[in-house]
Amino acid sequence: MTGRRRTRSTFLPGLLTRHARKGVLSAGTAVACAALLAGCGVVPGTTGDVGGGTITVMTWAPQSTKATNKPGMPAFAQAYARWINAKGGINGRKLNVLTCNDHNDSVAAAKCARRAVKENVVAVVGSYSQYADSFFPSLEGAGIPYIGGYGATNAEFTSPLSYPVNGGQPALLAGLGSALAECGPVALIRPDTIAGDQLPPLLDSGLKAGGHRASNDQRAAEDATEYDGQAERALRTTSTDREDQGCVVPALGDRNGTFMDSFRRAREDYPEVRTATVLGSVDQTVIDATGGASGPYEGSYITGWYPVASDPRWDGMKRVIREEAFGDNRIDPADAGVQTTWIAYTVFRQIVESLGDGEVSADTVAEALDDGLKVTTDGLTPTLRWRFQDKLAAVGFPRLVNANVTLQVVREGRLVSARKGFVDTTRTLENADVSY
Repeated sequence: MTGRRRTRSTFLPGLLTRHARKGVLSAGTAVACAALLAGCGVVPGTTGDVGGGTITVMTWAPQSTKATNKPGMPAFAQAYARWINAKGGINGRKLNVLTCNDHNDSVAAAKCARRAVKENVVAVVGSYSQYADSFFPSLEGAGIPYIGGYGATNAEFTSPLSYPVNGGQPALLAGLGSALAECGPVALIRPDTIAGDQLPPLLDSGLKAGGHRASNDQRAAEDATEYDGQAERALRTTSTDREDQGCVVPALGDRNGTFMDSFRRAREDYPEVRTATVLGSVDQTVIDATGGASGPYEGSYITGWYPVASDPRWDGMKRVIREEAFGDNRIDPADAGVQTTWIAYTVFRQIVESLGDGEVSADTVAEALDDGLKVTTDGLTPTLRWRFQDKLAAVGFPRLVNANVTLQVVREGRLVSARKGFVDTTRTLENADVSY
């Protein structure tokens, strides 16, 4: 059965326990009455029997924008719903997946959250948005858990209703900084946005842990059509010492390819420098499109949250794609967003299974997680367990429970593991100087 939610508040979250938060009204509850239909979709065949034996969730991500796009995340969520429903659902309950396009825009992100409240979803699962300040108030006011966000904002690691499955940008950049500690000068090219402002101290925490000075922080427009000026400046900054090879780190998301086009043209006039970045800004498709072994990413270090896409631990995800989304070119099994959505739905499935025949609501889902439910992901992450104050609470990341990253490298045009297993960035993040 699905049930009516009790309302939660996040007022003074650092001081209130789950039981103290129960039943406290939040101003965000008033938003629950707002109706918004534009930009959202539903898995065909699941709307007719909402309620009773149906569990409704939502997945959102930006699509068809000039900057960041993650169409594979909602597309995979819909494929997962078709796959799990064909097998009888979760504990006999049908999964109803709503999707929403946040348009990489704060207003649209808030509308997606209000839609989730109106539709009485029990969770938002496997989603991406840079606008946590816009969507979390509505979710928190209605007590809706946010499971497996992409980790694009620091708020995902502070909200008591957030249950991240990876270490987000903090872990990726801290791990990358550690790997680049032997470089000469390091230049970081990142978006001139609020989310982008959070990146330099994270990369620098890894660099400093290895005894390296801070990076040269270069802001750039998130949706530019060329980055000639930024490429020239990065090369000047990192090639000052011909005996100490520098490293250029673009972290521009979907615009990384645009930057690398400018960089490739400009680098002929400068000494050799190395490139490095984080997964999500670069994947195998991008490497192939930029020339493979002869392209600018050859030899680059890239940090990711999970094992490489060829690892057999991804076979379950690939089975879902093969059976329910074959030919859907929005869904790339090597895309970190699709991978995160798979892990998030793996978590959600185990939550519902843990509830047995009991009520499945936003409140019971959050309670199961807050009560210490341990979730396994077939080795794609460590065992996940969320407690309100975890290891990294002291440095402002109370919800970050998985600080592991993988170190990958481009060799002969292929993205392969550079180091066996995971690298735990917890200690590095503990020393990060991050402002909020």
